Amino acid sequence: MKVSFTLAEIEAIVQPARAQGATTETIRAIASLGSAQPGDITFLGNKRYKTAVGSSRASVVLLPLDFTGAPGPNQVHLFVENPSVALARMCSRLERELWPKPSPGIHPSACVSPAAKVPPSATVGPMCVVEAGAVLGERVHLEAGVFVGRGTEVGDDSWLMPGAVVCAECTLGRGVRLHPGVVIGADGFGYELVGGRHEKVPQVGTVVIGADVEIGSNSTVDRSRFETTAVGEGTKIDNLVQLGHNVVVGRHCLICAQVGIAGSVTVGDYVVIGGQCGIAGHITIGSGAKIAAKSGVKDDIAPKASVWGQPSMPLLLEQKIIILRSRLPELFKRVDALERKAGGKAG
Repeated sequence: MKVSFTLAEIEAIVQPARAQGATTETIRAIASLGSAQPGDITFLGNKRYKTAVGSSRASVVLLPLDFTGAPGPNQVHLFVENPSVALARMCSRLERELWPKPSPGIHPSACVSPAAKVPPSATVGPMCVVEAGAVLGERVHLEAGVFVGRGTEVGDDSWLMPGAVVCAECTLGRGVRLHPGVVIGADGFGYELVGGRHEKVPQVGTVVIGADVEIGSNSTVDRSRFETTAVGEGTKIDNLVQLGHNVVVGRHCLICAQVGIAGSVTVGDYVVIGGQCGIAGHITIGSGAKIAAKSGVKDDIAPKASVWGQPSMPLLLEQKIIILRSRLPELFKRVDALERKAGGKAG
């Protein structure tokens, strides 16, 4: 689908503090500073690329308020508080243009229980299943192949993409977005060794996902053994993330790809967890903590602490250890030379 925005439409979206220059082009695409052509919009999101602005051929450039420099021919500079946020607002508008939601209604191939509640404003796509007692909020959008289990509640304006699964008795807040293949409410991983066999521990709790949570493709949030597995308002979870049973994640956290969080971990608000971290069960991560990629966390982390490593330790200490580790071969050579020298003197 082709898109086309006038300069006036772009200004209405990004709300610049001021503008400089002029262009006769309509905007048809988004591009980087270096690859942009006439008809493109671009942005300066990182100051290291500042020198590329002068040579960019983009028709519209989103710039920070403190940028100095004149636009090129047939080019407009729009000055905004945060160019990356301004571009995100443009992308949001493009998203609606490129992938418009279908008209409300239930597709003929969907299987919706008569005991489910589906408002007229909701969309239930092809081959979806909505079981008895499920409640969909206003303007909920279920794409093809979504499963919503019995007794589950899906909040207003939530969007569940193809193949997403929300098992029985779970709750999604307002504006939740589940990407393809997400599974909410599968059984937690619980077994007891009885008589030489692993006996399953029933997982009879639930999952509660707060408002404005987004969960990436093929991530899973397990049902609690009892009580609740929870993800707080505004938290964003990347692809291939595993949250174990009875995990409680706070508000506005960022959890990057391939993170595994074992059962009964408590994560505070505004925590950032880098990719491929492994977090052992029954620990607490304080609000505002940052965990660098590939860390292995086995102990509690204090609020606002920054950690890294396997096992994790304070970030600055781990950085020093990495530097010292690279000097080990040289150190061993020096020790060997000192031993030979000492041995020679003794002889």
